[in-house]
Amino acid sequence: MKNFCLLAILLLFSGIASAQDKEWTLEECVNYALENNISVKQAQLDVEFSEIEKRDAVGNFIPSLNGQATNSWNTGLTQNVTTGILQNQTVRNFSAGVSAGLTLFDGLRNFKAMQRARISRLASEYSLDKMKDDIALFVADAYLQVLFNKQNLEVLRAQNEITQEQMKRTQDLVDAGVLPQGDLLEIRATMADEQQNMILAENQIQISLIGLAQTLGIKDYQNFDIVERDYNILGSEILENSVYDIIERAKEERSEIKIAEANKELAEKDVELAKGAYLPTLNAFFNYNTRATGQDQVVDIIPDPDNPTRQIGFVEGTNQAVLTPNTIPVLGSPLPFFDQLSRNDGFSYGVQLNVPILNGFATRNQVRRNEVGVLRAEYNLEQAELDLEANIYQAFTDAKGAFKAYEAAIVAEEAQSKAFEYATERYDVGLTNAFDFSQAKVRYENAQREVLRAKYDYIFKLKVVELYFGIPVRELKF
Repeated sequence: MKNFCLLAILLLFSGIASAQDKEWTLEECVNYALENNISVKQAQLDVEFSEIEKRDAVGNFIPSLNGQATNSWNTGLTQNVTTGILQNQTVRNFSAGVSAGLTLFDGLRNFKAMQRARISRLASEYSLDKMKDDIALFVADAYLQVLFNKQNLEVLRAQNEITQEQMKRTQDLVDAGVLPQGDLLEIRATMADEQQNMILAENQIQISLIGLAQTLGIKDYQNFDIVERDYNILGSEILENSVYDIIERAKEERSEIKIAEANKELAEKDVELAKGAYLPTLNAFFNYNTRATGQDQVVDIIPDPDNPTRQIGFVEGTNQAVLTPNTIPVLGSPLPFFDQLSRNDGFSYGVQLNVPILNGFATRNQVRRNEVGVLRAEYNLEQAELDLEANIYQAFTDAKGAFKAYEAAIVAEEAQSKAFEYATERYDVGLTNAFDFSQAKVRYENAQREVLRAKYDYIFKLKVVELYFGIPVRELKF
């Protein structure tokens, strides 16, 4: 038993450790966000809501069926159903019925509502697709920002190691009298600045990781981390296409245009629905009803011994006597409950025609409102196409400019690397001072960081162009 408990504890801690040691890939982050991001979940609720609207439209074709039952008691002076005598009593009344109705014709509005519900479902699905694309790009941008911050810290650490080695050599040269004490102070100041920059870089890593975790919907910020890998520049062939080809492809694939087109169709269906109110409606109905009556107090009838022309009724359980003329027939006891229901039932059925004549121009005004809605939807579609073209031009231009900036950053880094090597050689032999050496080192460090920034900026902007070209989110490769 003790060994079993020990094994369970070890397995528990190993599971916790493995969960804490998990490092997320970009693909895992995107897939997790598409399943758990709040904005995506809200878009999915819109799809579910449109599905409910579709079921409502289907329900308009199904007959309505309703049942009702009433059971009441009346207490007071009422006529006894057995004797015909007015007396204080309690009478129970029961009634029940079933009614059914079916719309035979309503100006084809049921069919138009069904068509509108289907279009609304498509529009909500397009909105969900767009939301997923937006979230995927947002996650990719946040992920690349974390990578940039991590690699930026690596650059700072590598430069700091060089500074530490240089400080040792400077100390030796100062002790030997080759270099002045000021050079050592300059190197130490550079060391302090680099350590401060590393602290800031570590903070930036944590901030960017928290931002990415929040986008994914992960609460455990402390143990969240990503896979540290270097992404290469791939897939730049898409920039060899004409921007016009990308625009035409985007108009066919992008959800922005599909949403605007669906909204235009919805507006047109609203006009058709409103025009249906000009036409008559025809409805069929069927009703079944029955009833039963019962008494909680019963009257016993006997001849009046003092007057043979009269009868005396005694309320059961009391000494109250009620005189009744013999001209009023004495009825028998009420029928049993179910026998009354059988004898008192009845049916009614038929059709009802409603012809609209005048309703204060309400129908006409509603049609006009919806026609204005169609015009607005057409303008929105036109604007969506213009916005898409502008966004693609911007993305295409940004991606090309980012690639040129990346190439220029590489050339600048190579030049600064050689300049730093030359400054190091001159400093080691005492031909330059520590200040000039530190400046060369800072320029080289900035060039390295600029290469990283330009690289990840280009990768992200390239992915934006790929999305406009119609590459699905899950097929994005970095």
